[in-house]
Amino acid sequence: MAISISVVLLLLILAVVFLRNGGMKLSHALVCGVLGFLLAGTSMAPTIQDGITATADVVSGIRP
Repeated sequence: MAISISVVLLLLILAVVFLRNGGMKLSHALVCGVLGFLLAGTSMAPTIQDGITATADVVSGIRP
């Protein structure tokens, strides 16, 4: 659960930065959000979640 909250916060921060810099319009952000909600209801959701979890494990295992 902590990983998904972290990913959501990271994506929210990135969206705010893009919106403030003019790199993304509000309509684009809304479309991406709706796409995320629709993907969460499909059969691909567990595969996407597993991919995000695996990526987070790899990134957390990197020692600088």
